[in-house]
Amino acid sequence: MKCWRLWLIRNDKENEEATIMMADLAFRKNDYESAMFHFQQLLQNKPDYWVALARLVEVMRRTGHLEDVPEYLKKSDDYVGTRASLVPGLNFCKGLYEWYSGNPNNALKMFNKARRDNEWGQRSIYNMIEICINPDNQMLGGEVFETVDSDVHAESRDSQEMALRTADKLLKELKPKPGVQQMSYELLQGMLQLATKNKSNVERALADFLQICSRDTQRENVGGILGIATAYMLLKQTPRARNQLKRVAKYNWNFEDAEYLERCWLLLADIYIQGGKYDMASELLRKVLQQNKSSTKAYEYMGFIMEKESSFKDAATHYEAAWRYSNKANPAVGYKLGFNYMKARRYADAIDVCHAVLEKFPNYPKIKKDILDKSRASLRS
Repeated sequence: MKCWRLWLIRNDKENEEATIMMADLAFRKNDYESAMFHFQQLLQNKPDYWVALARLVEVMRRTGHLEDVPEYLKKSDDYVGTRASLVPGLNFCKGLYEWYSGNPNNALKMFNKARRDNEWGQRSIYNMIEICINPDNQMLGGEVFETVDSDVHAESRDSQEMALRTADKLLKELKPKPGVQQMSYELLQGMLQLATKNKSNVERALADFLQICSRDTQRENVGGILGIATAYMLLKQTPRARNQLKRVAKYNWNFEDAEYLERCWLLLADIYIQGGKYDMASELLRKVLQQNKSSTKAYEYMGFIMEKESSFKDAATHYEAAWRYSNKANPAVGYKLGFNYMKARRYADAIDVCHAVLEKFPNYPKIKKDILDKSRASLRS
């Protein structure tokens, strides 16, 4: 009987490992539905399987189902009971969900709880640095939304500088191993220099990224290419940036380079939009959305293109998605959505969005005069 029980335990563990392998394989092959099914099966039997939960959050983000994640987080919470707030793996998964849902401050708190852990600590610190470098999900180097973004975040310059100082401190905490971790570390160092937008820092980062991509094994390093292109954009050398980004425009999506690939495609789309090449930009944006249905920036750019073409109804549809996936936390997106509702004569919807923006951002410029008052007047007439 004892031997039978031991065989069952071992077999169960092997089944778990086989299932996670199948799920990972499906995920890497872009078969998100299969991956989601396997991860859900694993969590049904074992709600404290944090590797599976973290992967499920990622899959649900890419399939546009982030709103389903809290159900799984709650099941895991209930399963571990009173220890929930002390479990690093669970806190890491909560941090991922908050980050992807447009709540950077909550994400930082959750990752911070996991940052001292042997298994989840390094990944938590990497994510915290990414958030500190770009808490508001701006397109660093992009010019399409540059004026709007700077208006929205003008009041938070001090907090931006503090966030970058925090990122610098966290970088010093990292102990990267040679290989992939060391490369991620070097790329983050460069991205932090770029985020300061200080000319000498940007030039130093550019030299570092060029040096990375000059190594025989790193000539096609997507993060390095993004760093070079972003530096050129910040230095107002758009043709050079475009030439770098065109190298990765035809790359196939892969799990390892996913984040940097998407940002390359978005930055190249930004350049094409600036040049009025809307078809080429749209092709890249569709490529991003094919791999990440929660990409708020891709929806925002698509909305911008439709608005420029006076297709206000279609623009509103894309801005709706950007507003939803940013957790209704970006007032600039809310403004654009309200404006396009108004232009599409959806006055009641425009008024609702204005109220939602003003409730969270009472001093947000122009929305009352430009959209709320005009929509109310149009409804009465």
